[in-house]
Amino acid sequence: MTTFDDRKQHEETRFKHNQDLGFKVRNRRNKLFGLWIAEEYLGLKGDAATQYAKDVVLADFEKPGDDDVIEKVTTDLSAANNSLGDHVIKKHLAEFERLAKEQVMAE
Repeated sequence: MTTFDDRKQHEETRFKHNQDLGFKVRNRRNKLFGLWIAEEYLGLKGDAATQYAKDVVLADFEKPGDDDVIEKVTTDLSAANNSLGDHVIKKHLAEFERLAKEQVMAE
């Protein structure tokens, strides 16, 4: 193999690794966020909170970006006669992303 081929292989491996890490961080963030919403605003505990967190993770696969997660949580909060502004939701998503990144990197 040439140096160029080696470098290309290294870059492809690094890209795949970064994509995998990003996927893990995003899913962990959504799980943590879902658990927080479930417990703090929807009054769910235990298995019900865990299932809600899974539903939030799955909601993220509907559209690119965070809009699908925000829409799900906003709809669920509204159905439970609660509300959080989009800015508050986005702020907490960012906080949980930081926490999720720390957790994934520590594994």
